Amino acid sequence: MTQNAVVVDDVSKKFRMYHEHNNSLKAALMRGRKSVHDDFWALNNVSFEVPAGSTFGLIGRNGSGKSTLLKCLARILQPESGTITANGRQASLLEVGSGFHPELSGRENIFLNGSILGMSRKEVTSKFDEIVAFSGVEKFIDQPVKNYSSGMYVRLGFSVAVSVTPDILVVDEVLSVGDATFQKRCRNKFQEMKKSGQTIILVSHSMSTVESMCDQVAWLDSGTLRQAGPAKGVIAAYTATV
Repeated sequence: MTQNAVVVDDVSKKFRMYHEHNNSLKAALMRGRKSVHDDFWALNNVSFEVPAGSTFGLIGRNGSGKSTLLKCLARILQPESGTITANGRQASLLEVGSGFHPELSGRENIFLNGSILGMSRKEVTSKFDEIVAFSGVEKFIDQPVKNYSSGMYVRLGFSVAVSVTPDILVVDEVLSVGDATFQKRCRNKFQEMKKSGQTIILVSHSMSTVESMCDQVAWLDSGTLRQAGPAKGVIAAYTATV
């Protein structure tokens, strides 16, 4: 039986959509009632398994719940119900500049982000040159990252994330910010990670990218799981509805 790197079991996540806010105690007393809101279920009883050593894609229209699910996987958000079990060391790259301090230099942020991801200073030092070379920001490594372009942010963040040698890497659409050269470099890195038995979970709106890179895919629609399974079949079912 194939071991699973991640098991998502009946996960639901809601957000409150406020119509009227009580912004102060005085307002609450004068109105004599609580703020009016509705519950919006971004995820509703989602379940699937991610086999260890696979590249797994999450697809769906904007607002389907993909980013919310990734944030639950990364433990940034806590589900209302259900469980997510990850077997192994995990690293996440969910948005441009996540984990970076804008006033610090690229060099300082490598050590900061590395420590957030669980690396010791000695580990970061030993991999520093490799991280910088992969990111391609050598000329700007001692400049504050607030002066970086979004592409430079992504390249440096991705370089630090993969240097952790995670068992599971969770990546959002942010890789689309990189240029063609960096895209190719990422694809090669993903292939290396897959060969070494690491698991990759990614979100992309590019079906050609998902089909060429992913073994299996989960299709989310309005917070519910429509289909999960081999990439080709799920992508065909999804594109037929678009």
